Amino acid sequence: QRHHQYFRMPAEKMDELLSLVGPELRRHLAFSYRLGQTTVRNSVHVVCAAIEKVIIGQYLPPPTEEMWKTVAQGFLEKWNFPNCLGALDGKHIHIQAPPRSGSQYFNYKKTFSIVLLALVDADYRFRVIQVGDFGRSSDGAVYACSALGIGMERRTLHVPPHAPLPGAADATPVPHVMVADAAFPLKPYLMRPYPGHNLTHRKRIFNYRLSRARMVVENAFGILASRWRIFYRRIHLHPDKVDSVVLAACILHNFLIAPSENRAILDEANQQTTHMVPVRDMGPNRASREACNIREIFCDFFISPEGSVTWQDRMV
Repeated sequence: QRHHQYFRMPAEKMDELLSLVGPELRRHLAFSYRLGQTTVRNSVHVVCAAIEKVIIGQYLPPPTEEMWKTVAQGFLEKWNFPNCLGALDGKHIHIQAPPRSGSQYFNYKKTFSIVLLALVDADYRFRVIQVGDFGRSSDGAVYACSALGIGMERRTLHVPPHAPLPGAADATPVPHVMVADAAFPLKPYLMRPYPGHNLTHRKRIFNYRLSRARMVVENAFGILASRWRIFYRRIHLHPDKVDSVVLAACILHNFLIAPSENRAILDEANQQTTHMVPVRDMGPNRASREACNIREIFCDFFISPEGSVTWQDRMV
C-alpha cells in the first residue's frame, strides 16, 4: 500500500516497467546518493526519453483501422454511442515563463502554458495525443494544424468505412465520428453539441448522449493528473522538456490504466485542483450541410426504439 501511494502504481507494474526501460536507462545512469539538482533533472529527462523510445510503440501506437474498430465497439458497449472513434479535448499545461518567449506561451487565463490535445477511448486510454503547441494558440490552430486534424481532413488515418448505426431502421451508412464539446468545430467526422438553451427535446437528448460519451476524456485528464502530481503545479522546465515529460506521463498512463482502479483515482482527482485548464474555441462554428445532416442522423437515432436508452428522458 505504501509503495502504491508513493509511486502511484502497483509493485508488479513497477517491475514490468523497469524490465522494459531498465536496459536503456543503464546506458545513461549510474545510481548514487546525494544527487545534485542538475543530475536529478537530467535523470528525469533520460527516463522520459527511455519511456518514449522503448514503450511508446506498444502503449501509444499509430492508429490503424482495427484500432478504430476496437475503440468504436468500446463506446457502443460502455457509453451507448455508436460509430465513435473517441472523445476529444485539449488542456493547457501551466509552465514557468520561458525566457525571451514574448507572448507565445501566454494564454487566455493570463498564465504561460503549452497545450495537450488528446483523443481518448472508452476505457480512458489516450489513443492520439499532440503536445507542445503554444498556449496562445486557442483560435483553432491547435486542432486544425494537429496531425489528428490534418489526418482526418485528408482521410489518411485508416478510419473504417461508413457503417449503419446498429439496429437502425434506415440502414444508410454513417461516418465514424469523434465527440467533443462546443470548443471544437462541427465536422462530418466530429460531433459537438447543439448550441443554445431553448432546445427541442430530441436535441437535448442528443446533447446528453454526446456529453455522456465525451466525459471519458475529462476523466482521463483527471486520472492523469491524479496519478502524476506534476500536473497539480506549474512545471518549472523549458517547454521542450515539458513536452517530453507530458508525453512520458501519457504513455505511462496507458501502461498503468486498469478499470478496477479508475473509479478510486477519479474520486481522488475530483477532490483536487490541477494546473490543467480547458482550451477555448478550437475552430470556426460555421458547419457544412453534410456535418449538420450527420448530427441530425445521430439525433434521430438516439430517440428511436433502436437507439434510445431507458434513462435518457430523466436526464434532460
